[in-house]
Amino acid sequence: MTTSRRSFLTKGALAGAATLAAPAVATAQAPIKWRMQTYAGAALGEQVVKPAVDAFNRIAQGQMEIELFYADQLVPTGELFQAMQSGTIDCVQSDDDSMASPTEVTVFGGYFPLGLRYSLDVPALFNKYGLKQIWEDEYAAVGVKHISAGSWDPCHFATKDPINSLADLQGKRVFTFPTAGRFLTQFGVVPVTLPWEDIEVAMQTGELDGIAWSGITEVYTVGWSNVTNYFLTNNISGAWIGHFFANMDRWNELPPHLQELLATCFEQSHYYRQHWYWAGEADLRINGGKLQLTTIPDEEWKTVEAAAMTFWDEIAAESEVKAKVVEIFKQYNDVMVKAGRPYRF
Repeated sequence: MTTSRRSFLTKGALAGAATLAAPAVATAQAPIKWRMQTYAGAALGEQVVKPAVDAFNRIAQGQMEIELFYADQLVPTGELFQAMQSGTIDCVQSDDDSMASPTEVTVFGGYFPLGLRYSLDVPALFNKYGLKQIWEDEYAAVGVKHISAGSWDPCHFATKDPINSLADLQGKRVFTFPTAGRFLTQFGVVPVTLPWEDIEVAMQTGELDGIAWSGITEVYTVGWSNVTNYFLTNNISGAWIGHFFANMDRWNELPPHLQELLATCFEQSHYYRQHWYWAGEADLRINGGKLQLTTIPDEEWKTVEAAAMTFWDEIAAESEVKAKVVEIFKQYNDVMVKAGRPYRF
C-alpha cells in the first residue's frame, strides 16, 4: 500500500488539529487554606502583619491562602498557643509571653526587662548568637514550628498622670506583658490583664492608669493617644521580641516551596516593622502633638537597670535553658558595651 502526499498531509493536518483542539485535562487543586491570628488589633495589624499576608496570598497564586484574624477574634490572646497546638488555628503572630507558651523561653518573649537597647539587637541575637536554634528546639518539643523572630517597638509608659520619678509609679494600674509586669511590681506598679480591644475604654473609665505595652508609634496608631496625656521616655526594653509560629503538622504538610515563601514573606515583615517603628518612634515624640514627654532622671533610672540584672539572675536560676539564654544576653550586651558607639554609649 502506498500513501499519497495528499492523503498524508490531510491525515497529518487533521491529527494535528485534533491535538491542538483537545482541551487540557483539569488538574488544579483547591488552595491550601490556613487560618492565622495575630496578637494585634485591626488598626495595628494593618501595619505589623497584613502586608505580609497579602503579599504571600498574591505570590502563592492560588496554591495557598491565609485568612487573617486580629486580636481575640477567634480565641483570646492568652489561648493562642493552645489553639495553634491543637490545630484550631494554623499560624500565629505573637510573643511567647502573651500567648502563654509552655516553654522555657516564654519569659524572654515580649519585653525582657532591659535586655535590648535597639531593634537590631533581636535579629543579631537570634541569627548570630544562637537564640534561633534554642527557640526552634523548645517549640518543636511541644508540636509547634517556630518560623522566625523579629523586633517590634520599645516599651514605654503612656499614662494619664505625669511620671517624673519612680515614686510616681506607686499604685499605678498598668496594662502590660506578664514578665514585664512581674518585674515592675517591685516599683509599685499593679499589672492588669485585659483583652487588647478593651484597653481604650478601661483608660476612659479609670480601670487603668496607664499602658506599658508599646512605644509611641502604637500609642498613636491604635488610638491610645486619645486617652493618655503623658509619655515616659525611659523604656523598660529597647525592642519587643515577637515571632511567627505554625502548627507543626500543618507546616510539615506544606510543599517546600510554600514553606520557603511563607518564611520569606514573614522575614520581609520583620524588616518592614523595623523601619516603620524606628521612624515613628522619633517622629511622633517631636511631631505627634498629643502627648507630653516626661523623663525619670538617669541617676534614679539606674535603680531600675540594677534591678533588671538581679531579675535576670532570678530567671536564670529557674532552669538550664533559661540560664543559657540569660548568659547569651549577658555576653551580647557585654560585647555591645565594649564596642562603644554606636552600639552602646
